[in-house]
Amino acid sequence: QVQLLESGGGLVQAGGSLRLSCAASGRTFSNYAMGWFRQAPGKEREFVAAIKWSSGRTYYADSAKGRFTISRDNAKNTVYLQMNSLKPEDTAVYYCAATSSRSVYYPHEYDYWGQGTRVTVSS
Repeated sequence: QVQLLESGGGLVQAGGSLRLSCAASGRTFSNYAMGWFRQAPGKEREFVAAIKWSSGRTYYADSAKGRFTISRDNAKNTVYLQMNSLKPEDTAVYYCAATSSRSVYYPHEYDYWGQGTRVTVSS
């Protein structure tokens, strides 16, 4: 089993940066992919980025590509989402999640979810 806890959200002005963290715990997650999703009010949960834990291969939504960077620190059992050049449309609750699936792009593929951390980007 995997337990996930997000942190690092907050209020930031457009153009600013935030670094989200997702602390993972559990017996094993080495074969998992870790993903970040976000959900704004009235919208469906959408994929942001993911990383394969073992290989480090990364995946990004078009909206995140070039601005966001996902990474992991094995020693700290933590996944990060560095968000730069933030835009108001990035405002959402951000969730980290873990999946044993080969696919990483859709919420239904994920087995475990954190509680979410809120990101608000002001214009």
